[in-house]
Amino acid sequence: MKVFAIGDIHGAHKSLMQCLDRSAFDYEKDRLIVLGDVCDGYPEVRLCIDELLKIRHCDIIIGNHDQWALDWALRGDKPKIWTSQGGDRTMASYAGGPMPQAHIDILKNAHLWLELDGQIFVHGGFYPGVPLTKQTAQTLMWDRDLLDVAWKNGLAGIEEKFGGFKDIFVGHTTTQMYRTLEPIHACNVWDLDTGAGWSGKLTMMNVKTKKYWQSDFSADLYGGTPDYLR
Repeated sequence: MKVFAIGDIHGAHKSLMQCLDRSAFDYEKDRLIVLGDVCDGYPEVRLCIDELLKIRHCDIIIGNHDQWALDWALRGDKPKIWTSQGGDRTMASYAGGPMPQAHIDILKNAHLWLELDGQIFVHGGFYPGVPLTKQTAQTLMWDRDLLDVAWKNGLAGIEEKFGGFKDIFVGHTTTQMYRTLEPIHACNVWDLDTGAGWSGKLTMMNVKTKKYWQSDFSADLYGGTPDYLR
């Protein structure tokens, strides 16, 4: 079994299909770890989740946008902070609702983090000195400090194994903030969010070999960046 991780999809089904195709991903034999934020952004969230449900071995790490979407599906919550950041696109992909039970279940059963062979997969980040079981969902979904500290250490030539893990894979923070469309590798942290939810690309990586594949620019695939992102 090959194990792959993929960055924030944000409703970009066309980008997802390109990554699966270009990596020659096997829906029956390979494993895909989704680093969160399948929801919100481009208009095909429903198609994205339908596609992920076809994969026999698929693990989803819950992202902050996924949690917002789940809160809408379960309770009808529609906070402006969500609807103004792509939540309206998620609702539209379901024609206003309801979300199918299989889609609710895949989000409800998503991991806050996943550990596999000394590698950690999490959406945002964590405090290295605190056991993962003691970290809050807020931290695991929203933290950006882990990546930023790793980035600054890398620039300074300081190598550090945060948390003692072999590799830490995160999403949440687009690498465009660091002026690159390639995955960031700093210390033992890998950021695979290369801006598919914005104007960038979706990235999928073999977590053992570190070989990766990218989609075309999502903005090109969808005829422009969503209005709320401009």
